[in-house]
Amino acid sequence: MDTDSNRRSDPLHFAALMAHQLRSPLDAALSQMGLLLEGYAGKLTAQQRDLLERIQRRGREAMDAANRVLAIARAMESVEPPSSVADLTQVVRGAERRYTSEAHRRKMHMHCDTPGEPVWVHASEDELSELCLALLNNAFKYTPDHGRVRAGVSVSPDGKRVRLVVEDSGIGIPETERETVFQPFTRTLNASGSTAPGVGLGLAFVHAMVRRAGGHVWADRSDWGGARITADMPAAPAPETAMEAGANTMAAKMKVVIVGGVAAGPKVASKIIRLQQDAEVTILEKGKFLSYAGCGLPYYVSGVVKEQAELMSTAAGAVRDPVFFQKVKNVVVRSGTEAMEVDREHKRVLARDLESGEDTWLDYDYLVLATGATPVKPPIPGMDLEHVFTLHGVNDAEGIRHWLSQERAHDVVVIGGGLIGVEVTEALVEKGCRVTMVELADQILGMLDWEMAKLVEMHMESRGVKVMTSTTATAFEGEDGQVKRVVTSQGVLPVDIVIMGIGVRPNVGLARQAGLEIGRTGAIKVDDHLRTTDPCIFAVGDCAENVDLVTGEPAYVPLGSTANKHGRVAAVNICGGDDTYPGILGSAVCKVFDFCVGRTGLTERQARAAGFDIVTVHSPAPDRAHYMPTAKSLMMKLVVDRQTRKLLGLQAVGPGAGDKRVDVAAMAITAGMTVDQLAKADLCYAPPYAPAMDNIITAVDIARNKLSGAMNGITPWEAHELMQKEDVTFLDVRSPGEFEEVRLPGSINIPLGTLRGHLHELDKDKPVIAFCKISLRGYEAGLILKHAGFKDVRVLDGGIAMWPYEKVQ
Repeated sequence: MDTDSNRRSDPLHFAALMAHQLRSPLDAALSQMGLLLEGYAGKLTAQQRDLLERIQRRGREAMDAANRVLAIARAMESVEPPSSVADLTQVVRGAERRYTSEAHRRKMHMHCDTPGEPVWVHASEDELSELCLALLNNAFKYTPDHGRVRAGVSVSPDGKRVRLVVEDSGIGIPETERETVFQPFTRTLNASGSTAPGVGLGLAFVHAMVRRAGGHVWADRSDWGGARITADMPAAPAPETAMEAGANTMAAKMKVVIVGGVAAGPKVASKIIRLQQDAEVTILEKGKFLSYAGCGLPYYVSGVVKEQAELMSTAAGAVRDPVFFQKVKNVVVRSGTEAMEVDREHKRVLARDLESGEDTWLDYDYLVLATGATPVKPPIPGMDLEHVFTLHGVNDAEGIRHWLSQERAHDVVVIGGGLIGVEVTEALVEKGCRVTMVELADQILGMLDWEMAKLVEMHMESRGVKVMTSTTATAFEGEDGQVKRVVTSQGVLPVDIVIMGIGVRPNVGLARQAGLEIGRTGAIKVDDHLRTTDPCIFAVGDCAENVDLVTGEPAYVPLGSTANKHGRVAAVNICGGDDTYPGILGSAVCKVFDFCVGRTGLTERQARAAGFDIVTVHSPAPDRAHYMPTAKSLMMKLVVDRQTRKLLGLQAVGPGAGDKRVDVAAMAITAGMTVDQLAKADLCYAPPYAPAMDNIITAVDIARNKLSGAMNGITPWEAHELMQKEDVTFLDVRSPGEFEEVRLPGSINIPLGTLRGHLHELDKDKPVIAFCKISLRGYEAGLILKHAGFKDVRVLDGGIAMWPYEKVQ
């Protein structure tokens, strides 16, 4: 029989084939098991948790075995020595960081002795890393809690040999089995009699890797009575880039502690590791859930996002849990750990394990505060009743979703009309709930001007949501500990669930304790590099203050998009780069049933408060060629500086594609473009995607007409006020059929096509406000009236489409 046939019939080769097939289903099963244990599908009983943990341990054992079999098979089949070299010192330090969390959890003493310089051996970095991890895995697996583990790297006096030693205080290896223990599928009697899982492949893998590197490996007894494994290998010459590699080794000493593991914190960690592979990065996260998409919680509640894990997964489907961060990112994550104190003088953080209560000081070279924000909870009596949620975290989302799945939430009151509160109403209505929104201010969605927010409010009410503005929630009343009523300034509302959506405030308690400066907005003050008043401490995400790009004033707009950009900038600067974050425009978008609601830059209210002399534009139009069946209405408002003619802000509301117009406006405002420049922007056109004159170009052309005096517009608010005070002619130039369908109170109807023949019916001395559905025909009517000698002619901005007051139907 030939050699290839022998290889194909070898039991190890057959096992490798099977292992390759088993890895994918095992990985999927372990991911789902982890989700169950984290409580994603509901609270577990003690017996359920015990059984699931046993299954998980066996699954991990099987996965480790599959990976080891494949690695051993590859090493034994390879006849060529490794073509690359790797630094054993660097690899051992990386392996040590992988086990820091476990050593802390099990109260074990772990120590690594490595030279201060690179130690090169014949192996790839990946292979060497797997070898070190296999030895440490065995040491931890067979050593009881409170034990000792040590890894050491040394070089022979002549510099020709390199030795790696890993020893422990565990069960040890009997002298009679110290040679056979390196054979595949072999376990010692001590190991077989222990409760530690295994199939006898770890040391076989080590043996294969060391032999491939040209060395040999043996086992004996450690000074602590456990096992000592020694790998002796020939030293390799330093690569040509030894100086660069040495620099990287020095960079490995940089320690970064990140407080907060939801959005900005993990982004900082990931970027640091991409820039400096050997940086020692530790994330402290008070909660259990890492790197989740908080903005996706309303869609998890609604069922659009089917599995909670999707909110914590990469685009490739990997769940971003502590194992992911350690294995993929080489970042140590300590979840369930709260940062209690910052000692700036000694550059260390006091970390408390919330389960055990144990405190540990962690040294840092750089500290990153990504402490986020906390939901505002006003002192309303009854806040502690069951089924009062905030929808600020995964647990609340799970609670709301669970209650909705039981079909027991018939009446729901949402307190606050901010982004999250507005977005979640759709999920509640789709589940058959009667939803009431209670808002203290005179409008919902404070990110919009009043009339734009009113259009959203009217749309919500058309979908069955009762919106109560200028209303205060004064108390929650309950029965048997569960909320049953909401007492408001307008009456009492029956309720099964209350969702608090009042907003958030920056979490700056740790920063205050550390003596860092807090900005005018209440968030942590940072410079354009995101450094705090301590140059070794950075603040990112929802806890950090920003600068408004238009006004130059401090601003606080907590958004996930900003948090991720912050994370990258801070990481670059920590690693010695020079990156800046100039500020924000407050760009935001949300989905309200089938409405797209977005904004960027300044609202009219903000612009006037900042001292700008402004012109506003209300411009409704189809979001693509009007004859396309997919065309949908989009209502926009522009804010323009009268002096400089620069665009200051844009708001978009409606079922049409508002997001891309908001994005175009954001770029224009950032670039300081005037409406004249934006009017010539070469935006793409095709009937299925946009009209020939894009909505934003039409809107800025209206602004140009106003600025030049070619159009005298009047806002809906101004027109409504004028209607109450003066004798005004409201001239509707639509067709009679349109007029009969819906009209403004007190308006008269003269179709545009017949206007010239009916001018004598109008009083030239009275103000005339001309309009149509979107006021394009109203603009034409205004020109006709002015030419005919009418003294005071104005065009109603936005027409009937954007009229936020009562209409006659």
